[in-house]
Amino acid sequence: MTEQTRETCLAIFGGSGIYEMPGLTIEEEREIETPWGMPSAPVTIGRLNGVRVLFLSRHGKGHTIPPSELNARANVAAAKMLGATDMLSLSACGSFREELAPGDFVAVDQFVDRTKGRTPSFFESGCVAHVSMAHPVCSRLTEEAAQAAEAAGARVHRGGTYLVMEGPQFSTKAESELYRSWGMDVIGMTAMPEAKLAREAELPYAILGMVTDYDCWHEDEGPVDVASVLAILAQNRDAGQRTVAEIARMIGPERTPSPDGIETCLDFAIVTPPEARDPQVLRKLKTIAGRVLG
Repeated sequence: MTEQTRETCLAIFGGSGIYEMPGLTIEEEREIETPWGMPSAPVTIGRLNGVRVLFLSRHGKGHTIPPSELNARANVAAAKMLGATDMLSLSACGSFREELAPGDFVAVDQFVDRTKGRTPSFFESGCVAHVSMAHPVCSRLTEEAAQAAEAAGARVHRGGTYLVMEGPQFSTKAESELYRSWGMDVIGMTAMPEAKLAREAELPYAILGMVTDYDCWHEDEGPVDVASVLAILAQNRDAGQRTVAEIARMIGPERTPSPDGIETCLDFAIVTPPEARDPQVLRKLKTIAGRVLG
């Protein structure tokens, strides 16, 4: 490896079934405590197509944690602490467009955050930072994910805006029609603050939305329910596993920095001068921002 490369470590956030796949060598399941508490589940660490991978069941094993109660800070911090170079999210979502049909994958590139009760930042009183979220995903990793999903046999749509709702209830029809009028493409409950925290941790992030339904705007399809979502997810499980295997093969064992400068995004984001920073807050932040905090 050169000074510009390091060992690839791909963190994958999704359902627990995504890592039960051929070709994966599991080395350990690790319980890891972060300064923000425990992540949703033990992290499964292994190798896939020669690449170090980390798998985290976002909602816990057995899907026991609702979206609004996810400890997203602990989840992202755990990936950073275990050496992740990239972070790929697999997320079920509803569609606001006829052509984004159940079973399709969407390589999301924008978000509208409508959550209201979640902690959106690692930074807090004592050390303040403002990272840019103008382009919230890594362009390289997103394209790699799209190509991997196509190679896995999925129909992939490049680009799309993901509206993140609070949940856990699904939308009302009025909300669904409103979001369509805004030009939103898909809707889900988990991508925020995950994407914001990944950026603060200087982790290149990409998300593949796995379309399961048409929310509740589609007159012919009827409103979304859990049974229909689970049925489509079950159909897409093999494609999701093949996508993960393919992206690991595509990335390879050595990784160069993102072309978007994500690994250095904190260089000019921290506004609190060193002499005013709270030492107790710094001890926590060094877990995810030690590169700039020393």
